[in-house]
Amino acid sequence: MKIAIKGGHIIDPSQAIDWIGDIFIDDGRIKDVRKQSAAFRSPGEEQSGGDDPEIRTIDAKDMFVLPGLIDMHVHLREPGFEYKETIQTGTLAAVKGGFTTVCCMPNTFPVNDNASVTEFIKRKASQEGHCMVFPIGAITKSQKGIELAEIGTMRDEGCIAFSDDGQPVMNSLIMRRALEYSKAFNVPIISHCEDTTLSEAGLMNEGLLSVTLGLRGIPAEAEQIMIFRDIVLAELTGGRLHIAHVSTEGSVSLIRSMKKRGANVTAETCPHYFSITEEAVKGYDTHAKVNPPLRTARDIEAIKEGLRDGTIDVIATDHAPHHRDEKLREFDMAPFGISGLETAVSLSLKLVDEGLLTMSQLVEKMATNPARIMQIERGAIKADTEASLVLVDKNKKYTVEAQKFVSKGKNTPFEGWTLKGMPVLTICRGKIYE
Repeated sequence: MKIAIKGGHIIDPSQAIDWIGDIFIDDGRIKDVRKQSAAFRSPGEEQSGGDDPEIRTIDAKDMFVLPGLIDMHVHLREPGFEYKETIQTGTLAAVKGGFTTVCCMPNTFPVNDNASVTEFIKRKASQEGHCMVFPIGAITKSQKGIELAEIGTMRDEGCIAFSDDGQPVMNSLIMRRALEYSKAFNVPIISHCEDTTLSEAGLMNEGLLSVTLGLRGIPAEAEQIMIFRDIVLAELTGGRLHIAHVSTEGSVSLIRSMKKRGANVTAETCPHYFSITEEAVKGYDTHAKVNPPLRTARDIEAIKEGLRDGTIDVIATDHAPHHRDEKLREFDMAPFGISGLETAVSLSLKLVDEGLLTMSQLVEKMATNPARIMQIERGAIKADTEASLVLVDKNKKYTVEAQKFVSKGKNTPFEGWTLKGMPVLTICRGKIYE
Protein backbone atom coordinates (compact mmCIF):
# COMPACT_ATOMS: atom_id res chain seq x y z
CA MET A 1 0.00 0.00 0.00
CA LYS A 2 1.12 3.52 -0.79
CA ILE A 3 0.31 6.22 1.74
CA ALA A 4 0.80 9.98 1.56
CA ILE A 5 0.52 11.90 4.84
CA LYS A 6 0.16 15.57 4.01
CA GLY A 7 0.29 18.81 5.94
CA GLY A 8 1.05 17.44 9.39
CA HIS A 9 3.29 18.96 12.04
CA ILE A 10 6.09 16.39 11.90
CA ILE A 11 8.21 16.15 15.05
CA ASP A 12 11.20 13.89 15.48
CA PRO A 13 14.00 15.23 17.71
CA SER A 14 16.29 12.39 16.66
CA GLN A 15 16.29 13.82 13.12
CA ALA A 16 16.00 17.49 14.14
CA ILE A 17 12.56 17.64 12.48
CA ASP A 18 9.99 20.11 13.76
CA TRP A 19 8.08 21.47 10.81
CA ILE A 20 4.95 21.18 8.68
CA GLY A 21 5.57 18.54 6.06
CA ASP A 22 4.63 15.44 4.16
CA ILE A 23 5.59 11.79 4.35
CA PHE A 24 5.30 9.21 1.60
CA ILE A 25 5.14 5.49 2.45
CA ASP A 26 5.40 2.60 0.03
CA ASP A 27 5.27 -1.10 0.86
CA GLY A 28 5.53 -0.44 4.58
CA ARG A 29 8.61 1.77 4.39
CA ILE A 30 9.12 5.52 4.51
CA LYS A 31 10.28 6.70 1.11
CA ASP A 32 10.34 10.45 1.59
CA VAL A 33 10.05 13.07 4.35
CA ARG A 34 10.07 16.71 3.33
CA LYS A 35 8.91 20.14 4.28
CA GLN A 36 5.62 20.95 2.64
CA SER A 37 5.47 23.25 -0.35
CA ALA A 38 2.58 24.29 -2.54
CA ALA A 39 3.97 22.17 -5.35
CA PHE A 40 4.46 19.01 -3.29
CA ARG A 41 3.69 15.72 -4.96
CA SER A 42 4.36 12.26 -3.68
CA PRO A 43 6.82 10.12 -5.65
CA GLY A 44 3.93 8.10 -7.04
CA GLU A 45 2.20 11.22 -8.34
CA GLU A 46 5.41 12.56 -9.83
CA GLN A 47 5.98 9.34 -11.76
CA SER A 48 2.41 9.14 -13.06
CA GLY A 49 2.09 12.83 -13.83
CA GLY A 50 -1.09 13.14 -11.73
CA ASP A 51 -3.11 11.69 -8.86
CA ASP A 52 -2.33 8.03 -8.25
CA PRO A 53 -5.53 6.15 -7.32
CA GLU A 54 -3.46 3.52 -5.53
CA ILE A 55 -2.21 6.07 -2.99
CA ARG A 56 -4.16 6.61 0.21
CA THR A 57 -3.84 10.29 1.07
CA ILE A 58 -4.18 11.25 4.75
CA ASP A 59 -4.88 14.89 5.56
CA ALA A 60 -2.83 15.58 8.69
CA LYS A 61 -3.57 19.30 8.94
CA ASP A 62 -3.66 20.47 12.58
CA MET A 63 -2.22 17.14 13.70
CA PHE A 64 1.11 16.09 15.10
CA VAL A 65 2.87 13.37 13.10
CA LEU A 66 5.22 11.58 15.47
CA PRO A 67 7.48 8.54 15.33
CA GLY A 68 5.75 5.46 16.68
CA LEU A 69 6.04 5.73 20.46
CA ILE A 70 8.00 3.24 22.57
CA ASP A 71 6.73 1.98 25.91
CA MET A 72 9.62 0.39 27.73
CA HIS A 73 7.51 -0.84 30.65
CA VAL A 74 4.40 -2.92 29.98
CA HIS A 75 2.87 -6.10 31.34
CA LEU A 76 1.40 -8.24 28.57
CA ARG A 77 0.61 -11.03 31.08
CA GLU A 78 1.16 -13.87 28.59
CA PRO A 79 2.11 -16.63 29.27
CA GLY A 80 0.07 -17.63 32.28
CA PHE A 81 -2.32 -14.76 32.95
CA GLU A 82 -4.24 -14.59 29.69
CA TYR A 83 -7.45 -13.78 31.57
CA LYS A 84 -5.87 -10.41 32.40
CA GLU A 85 -4.28 -9.66 29.00
CA THR A 86 -2.71 -11.40 26.03
CA ILE A 87 0.03 -10.40 23.65
CA GLN A 88 -2.66 -9.93 21.02
CA THR A 89 -4.92 -7.66 23.11
CA GLY A 90 -2.06 -5.81 24.78
CA THR A 91 -0.36 -4.91 21.51
CA LEU A 92 -3.70 -3.85 20.03
CA ALA A 93 -4.14 -1.52 23.00
CA ALA A 94 -0.61 -0.26 22.35
CA VAL A 95 -1.23 0.77 18.74
CA LYS A 96 -4.53 2.36 19.74
CA GLY A 97 -2.56 4.39 22.27
CA GLY A 98 0.06 5.44 19.71
CA PHE A 99 2.76 2.92 20.65
CA THR A 100 4.38 0.86 17.90
CA THR A 101 6.95 -0.77 20.18
CA VAL A 102 6.56 -2.23 23.67
CA CYS A 103 8.99 -3.91 26.04
CA CYS A 104 7.27 -6.51 28.20
CA MET A 105 8.16 -7.27 31.79
CA PRO A 106 8.99 -10.84 32.87
CA ASN A 107 6.51 -11.41 35.71
CA THR A 108 4.47 -13.93 33.76
CA PHE A 109 3.76 -17.57 34.65
CA PRO A 110 6.17 -19.13 34.13
CA VAL A 111 8.47 -16.18 34.73
CA ASN A 112 10.56 -15.15 31.74
CA ASP A 113 13.76 -16.30 33.41
CA ASN A 114 15.05 -18.62 30.68
CA ALA A 115 15.46 -18.71 26.92
CA SER A 116 12.47 -21.01 26.37
CA VAL A 117 9.99 -18.47 27.76
CA THR A 118 11.73 -15.67 25.85
CA GLU A 119 11.39 -17.65 22.64
CA PHE A 120 7.69 -18.27 23.31
CA ILE A 121 7.02 -14.55 23.79
CA LYS A 122 8.87 -13.64 20.61
CA ARG A 123 7.10 -16.32 18.58
CA LYS A 124 3.68 -15.38 19.94
CA ALA A 125 4.34 -11.71 19.23
CA SER A 126 5.35 -12.45 15.65
CA GLN A 127 2.19 -14.52 15.14
CA GLU A 128 -0.40 -12.38 16.94
CA GLY A 129 1.19 -9.07 17.88
CA HIS A 130 0.07 -5.78 16.37
CA CYS A 131 3.32 -3.97 17.18
CA MET A 132 6.94 -4.78 17.90
CA VAL A 133 7.48 -6.63 21.18
CA PHE A 134 10.86 -6.81 22.91
CA PRO A 135 11.07 -9.13 25.93
CA ILE A 136 12.66 -8.10 29.21
CA GLY A 137 14.13 -11.03 31.12
CA ALA A 138 14.09 -11.62 34.86
CA ILE A 139 17.17 -10.74 36.91
CA THR A 140 16.70 -13.71 39.24
CA LYS A 141 15.19 -17.15 38.88
CA SER A 142 11.42 -17.01 39.45
CA GLN A 143 11.99 -13.40 40.55
CA LYS A 144 12.77 -14.69 44.04
CA GLY A 145 15.90 -12.58 44.40
CA ILE A 146 18.07 -15.54 45.41
CA GLU A 147 19.89 -16.76 42.29
CA LEU A 148 20.67 -14.97 39.04
CA ALA A 149 18.64 -16.08 36.04
CA GLU A 150 20.15 -17.21 32.73
CA ILE A 151 21.03 -13.69 31.63
CA GLY A 152 23.46 -14.70 28.89
CA THR A 153 21.20 -17.21 27.16
CA MET A 154 18.19 -14.90 27.43
CA ARG A 155 20.25 -12.08 25.93
CA ASP A 156 21.16 -14.37 23.04
CA GLU A 157 17.49 -15.29 22.58
CA GLY A 158 16.41 -11.64 22.37
CA CYS A 159 15.95 -10.08 25.81
CA ILE A 160 17.05 -6.45 25.61
CA ALA A 161 16.98 -5.65 29.35
CA PHE A 162 16.58 -7.39 32.68
CA SER A 163 14.29 -6.64 35.61
CA ASP A 164 12.50 -8.31 38.50
CA ASP A 165 9.77 -5.67 38.16
CA GLY A 166 6.98 -6.24 40.62
CA GLN A 167 9.62 -7.38 43.10
CA PRO A 168 12.80 -5.64 44.25
CA VAL A 169 16.15 -7.42 44.35
CA MET A 170 16.68 -7.08 48.08
CA ASN A 171 20.05 -8.87 48.15
CA SER A 172 22.71 -6.25 47.43
CA LEU A 173 25.27 -8.82 46.28
CA ILE A 174 22.83 -10.29 43.75
CA MET A 175 22.11 -6.76 42.46
CA ARG A 176 25.83 -6.07 42.21
CA ARG A 177 26.33 -9.22 40.13
CA ALA A 178 23.40 -8.29 37.88
CA LEU A 179 24.92 -4.88 37.22
CA GLU A 180 28.25 -6.51 36.44
CA TYR A 181 26.46 -8.69 33.89
CA SER A 182 24.75 -5.61 32.50
CA LYS A 183 28.16 -4.12 31.77
CA ALA A 184 29.41 -7.31 30.17
CA PHE A 185 26.34 -7.71 27.94
CA ASN A 186 25.69 -3.97 27.51
CA VAL A 187 22.06 -4.14 28.61
CA PRO A 188 20.16 -2.08 31.19
CA ILE A 189 19.08 -3.44 34.55
CA ILE A 190 15.64 -2.01 35.28
CA SER A 191 15.19 -1.69 39.01
CA HIS A 192 11.93 -1.87 40.92
CA CYS A 193 13.15 0.20 43.86
CA GLU A 194 11.37 -0.86 47.01
CA ASP A 195 12.67 -1.79 50.43
CA THR A 196 10.11 -4.42 51.36
CA THR A 197 11.09 -4.32 55.04
CA LEU A 198 9.64 -0.80 55.04
CA SER A 199 6.78 -1.31 52.62
CA GLU A 200 5.66 -4.76 53.77
CA ALA A 201 1.86 -5.11 53.61
CA GLY A 202 1.55 -1.45 52.61
CA LEU A 203 -1.42 -0.49 50.44
CA MET A 204 -1.08 3.23 49.69
CA ASN A 205 1.14 6.23 50.39
CA GLU A 206 2.01 6.60 54.07
CA GLY A 207 0.62 9.80 55.52
CA LEU A 208 -2.37 11.41 57.17
CA LEU A 209 -4.75 10.04 54.53
CA SER A 210 -3.61 6.44 55.02
CA VAL A 211 -4.17 6.84 58.78
CA THR A 212 -7.60 8.37 58.16
CA LEU A 213 -8.61 5.52 55.85
CA GLY A 214 -7.13 2.89 58.13
CA LEU A 215 -4.88 1.53 55.40
CA ARG A 216 -1.28 0.54 55.98
CA GLY A 217 1.06 3.01 54.30
CA ILE A 218 4.15 2.72 52.12
CA PRO A 219 6.66 5.44 53.01
CA ALA A 220 8.50 7.36 50.33
CA GLU A 221 11.73 6.20 51.94
CA ALA A 222 11.04 2.61 50.85
CA GLU A 223 11.64 3.78 47.28
CA GLN A 224 14.40 6.27 47.99
CA ILE A 225 16.63 3.95 50.03
CA MET A 226 16.73 1.40 47.22
CA ILE A 227 17.36 4.04 44.57
CA PHE A 228 20.38 5.22 46.52
CA ARG A 229 21.67 1.66 46.98
CA ASP A 230 21.27 0.77 43.32
CA ILE A 231 22.93 3.94 42.04
CA VAL A 232 25.87 3.34 44.39
CA LEU A 233 26.14 -0.22 43.06
CA ALA A 234 25.98 1.08 39.50
CA GLU A 235 28.88 3.40 40.28
CA LEU A 236 30.80 0.52 41.83
CA THR A 237 30.31 -1.83 38.89
CA GLY A 238 30.05 0.53 35.93
CA GLY A 239 26.79 -1.23 35.07
CA ARG A 240 23.81 0.27 33.29
CA LEU A 241 20.98 1.10 35.69
CA HIS A 242 17.47 2.27 34.84
CA ILE A 243 15.10 3.26 37.66
CA ALA A 244 11.48 2.27 37.05
CA HIS A 245 8.34 4.22 37.98
CA VAL A 246 9.80 7.10 40.01
CA SER A 247 7.11 8.46 42.31
CA THR A 248 8.58 10.70 45.02
CA GLU A 249 10.20 14.10 45.44
CA GLY A 250 13.13 12.53 47.27
CA SER A 251 13.70 10.04 44.45
CA VAL A 252 13.91 12.84 41.89
CA SER A 253 16.37 14.71 44.08
CA LEU A 254 18.55 11.63 44.54
CA ILE A 255 18.65 10.82 40.83
CA ARG A 256 19.39 14.43 39.94
CA SER A 257 22.32 14.68 42.35
CA MET A 258 23.77 11.32 41.32
CA LYS A 259 23.52 12.18 37.63
CA LYS A 260 25.40 15.40 38.28
CA ARG A 261 28.29 13.39 39.70
CA GLY A 262 28.33 11.17 36.61
CA ALA A 263 26.37 8.07 37.61
CA ASN A 264 25.38 5.85 34.68
CA VAL A 265 21.67 5.94 35.50
CA THR A 266 18.44 6.71 33.66
CA ALA A 267 14.93 6.94 35.05
CA GLU A 268 11.27 6.81 34.11
CA THR A 269 7.97 7.86 35.56
CA CYS A 270 4.38 7.16 34.54
CA PRO A 271 1.42 9.42 33.69
CA HIS A 272 -0.42 8.58 36.90
CA TYR A 273 2.50 9.89 38.97
CA PHE A 274 2.18 13.38 37.49
CA SER A 275 -1.62 13.39 37.06
CA ILE A 276 -3.27 12.25 40.32
CA THR A 277 -2.45 12.14 44.01
CA GLU A 278 -3.24 9.77 46.85
CA GLU A 279 -6.58 11.57 47.11
CA ALA A 280 -7.79 9.27 44.31
CA VAL A 281 -7.78 6.42 46.85
CA LYS A 282 -10.58 8.06 48.85
CA GLY A 283 -13.64 5.84 48.82
CA TYR A 284 -11.26 2.87 48.74
CA ASP A 285 -11.09 3.02 44.94
CA THR A 286 -9.01 0.00 43.96
CA HIS A 287 -8.45 1.47 40.49
CA ALA A 288 -6.11 3.93 42.22
CA LYS A 289 -4.15 1.16 43.93
CA VAL A 290 -0.73 1.00 42.31
CA ASN A 291 2.82 0.19 43.39
CA PRO A 292 4.67 2.42 44.04
CA PRO A 293 1.59 4.21 45.34
CA LEU A 294 0.16 7.52 44.25
CA ARG A 295 1.83 10.21 46.30
CA THR A 296 1.17 13.88 47.18
CA ALA A 297 0.79 17.14 45.26
CA ARG A 298 4.34 18.05 46.29
CA ASP A 299 5.63 14.82 44.77
CA ILE A 300 3.75 15.56 41.54
CA GLU A 301 5.43 18.97 41.26
CA ALA A 302 8.83 17.35 41.80
CA ILE A 303 8.11 14.71 39.15
CA LYS A 304 7.13 17.42 36.68
CA GLU A 305 10.28 19.38 37.42
CA GLY A 306 12.32 16.20 36.98
CA LEU A 307 10.77 15.72 33.55
CA ARG A 308 11.36 19.35 32.66
CA ASP A 309 15.05 19.44 33.62
CA GLY A 310 15.89 16.01 32.20
CA THR A 311 16.40 14.19 35.50
CA ILE A 312 13.65 11.79 34.39
CA ASP A 313 14.43 10.51 30.91
CA VAL A 314 11.32 8.53 30.01
CA ILE A 315 7.55 8.47 30.34
CA ALA A 316 6.43 4.82 30.42
CA THR A 317 2.98 3.45 31.22
CA ASP A 318 3.66 0.51 33.55
CA HIS A 319 0.55 -0.90 31.84
CA ALA A 320 -0.74 -3.42 34.40
CA PRO A 321 -4.11 -4.85 33.32
CA HIS A 322 -6.23 -6.92 35.68
CA HIS A 323 -9.48 -8.80 35.42
CA ARG A 324 -12.52 -6.80 36.55
CA ASP A 325 -13.32 -9.22 39.38
CA GLU A 326 -9.84 -8.80 40.90
CA LYS A 327 -10.26 -5.05 41.23
CA LEU A 328 -13.75 -5.47 42.73
CA ARG A 329 -12.30 -7.07 45.85
CA GLU A 330 -11.71 -5.33 49.17
CA PHE A 331 -8.93 -2.75 48.92
CA ASP A 332 -6.37 -4.86 50.77
CA MET A 333 -7.10 -7.89 48.55
CA ALA A 334 -7.14 -6.13 45.17
CA PRO A 335 -3.96 -6.24 43.07
CA PHE A 336 -1.80 -3.22 42.32
CA GLY A 337 -1.91 -1.76 38.81
CA ILE A 338 -3.41 0.59 36.25
CA SER A 339 -4.25 -0.13 32.61
CA GLY A 340 -2.29 2.70 31.04
CA LEU A 341 -1.60 2.23 27.33
CA GLU A 342 -4.73 3.94 26.01
CA THR A 343 -4.61 7.12 28.11
CA ALA A 344 -0.85 7.79 28.29
CA VAL A 345 -0.55 10.17 25.34
CA SER A 346 -3.53 12.30 26.35
CA LEU A 347 -2.34 12.61 29.95
CA SER A 348 1.19 13.40 28.85
CA LEU A 349 0.01 16.11 26.44
CA LYS A 350 -1.15 18.04 29.50
CA LEU A 351 2.55 18.63 30.25
CA VAL A 352 2.82 20.42 26.90
CA ASP A 353 -0.35 22.43 27.53
CA GLU A 354 1.08 23.49 30.89
CA GLY A 355 4.31 24.65 29.24
CA LEU A 356 6.46 22.16 31.16
CA LEU A 357 7.64 20.39 28.01
CA THR A 358 7.74 21.25 24.36
CA MET A 359 6.21 18.73 21.99
CA SER A 360 9.69 17.79 20.85
CA GLN A 361 10.73 17.12 24.45
CA LEU A 362 7.67 14.97 24.99
CA VAL A 363 8.61 12.88 21.95
CA GLU A 364 12.07 12.50 23.44
CA LYS A 365 10.53 11.09 26.62
CA MET A 366 8.22 8.69 24.77
CA ALA A 367 10.25 7.62 21.75
CA THR A 368 13.80 8.93 21.36
CA ASN A 369 15.09 8.22 24.87
CA PRO A 370 13.48 4.77 25.23
CA ALA A 371 15.07 3.76 21.91
CA ARG A 372 18.46 5.02 23.10
CA ILE A 373 18.26 3.34 26.50
CA MET A 374 17.04 0.02 25.12
CA GLN A 375 19.37 0.29 22.10
CA ILE A 376 16.74 -0.46 19.50
CA GLU A 377 16.47 1.01 16.02
CA ARG A 378 13.02 2.47 16.54
CA GLY A 379 11.38 5.79 17.38
CA ALA A 380 12.49 7.84 14.36
CA ILE A 381 11.06 9.20 11.12
CA LYS A 382 13.58 8.86 8.33
CA ALA A 383 13.67 7.65 4.75
CA ASP A 384 14.23 3.98 3.97
CA THR A 385 13.09 2.76 7.38
CA GLU A 386 10.02 0.86 8.50
CA ALA A 387 6.91 3.04 8.60
CA SER A 388 5.92 3.30 12.27
CA LEU A 389 4.13 6.57 12.96
CA VAL A 390 1.32 8.04 15.00
CA LEU A 391 -0.98 10.93 14.15
CA VAL A 392 -2.17 12.88 17.18
CA ASP A 393 -5.15 15.21 17.00
CA LYS A 394 -4.01 17.83 19.49
CA ASN A 395 -7.44 19.45 19.76
CA LYS A 396 -9.70 16.43 19.99
CA LYS A 397 -11.51 16.08 23.32
CA TYR A 398 -12.96 12.85 24.61
CA THR A 399 -14.23 11.26 27.79
CA VAL A 400 -12.39 8.24 29.16
CA GLU A 401 -14.65 5.19 29.06
CA ALA A 402 -12.85 2.10 30.26
CA GLN A 403 -15.35 -0.26 28.67
CA LYS A 404 -14.18 1.02 25.29
CA PHE A 405 -10.57 0.04 25.98
CA VAL A 406 -9.36 -2.68 23.64
CA SER A 407 -7.12 -3.93 26.44
CA LYS A 408 -8.69 -6.62 28.59
CA GLY A 409 -7.75 -4.45 31.55
CA LYS A 410 -10.44 -1.85 32.25
CA ASN A 411 -8.79 -0.79 35.52
CA THR A 412 -8.22 2.96 35.29
CA PRO A 413 -8.59 5.78 37.83
CA PHE A 414 -9.27 8.18 34.94
CA GLU A 415 -12.78 6.92 34.19
CA GLY A 416 -14.98 9.87 33.26
CA TRP A 417 -12.12 12.31 32.79
CA THR A 418 -12.33 14.64 29.80
CA LEU A 419 -8.96 14.72 28.05
CA LYS A 420 -7.69 16.82 25.18
CA GLY A 421 -5.50 15.40 22.43
CA MET A 422 -5.38 11.77 21.38
CA PRO A 423 -3.86 9.39 18.85
CA VAL A 424 -6.28 9.05 15.95
CA LEU A 425 -4.25 6.92 13.55
CA THR A 426 -1.26 4.67 14.03
CA ILE A 427 0.82 3.13 11.27
CA CYS A 428 2.82 0.14 12.41
CA ARG A 429 4.98 -1.78 9.96
CA GLY A 430 2.98 -0.17 7.17
CA LYS A 431 -0.42 -1.28 8.50
CA ILE A 432 -2.96 1.41 9.40
CA TYR A 433 -4.86 1.31 12.72
CA GLU A 434 -7.67 3.83 13.18
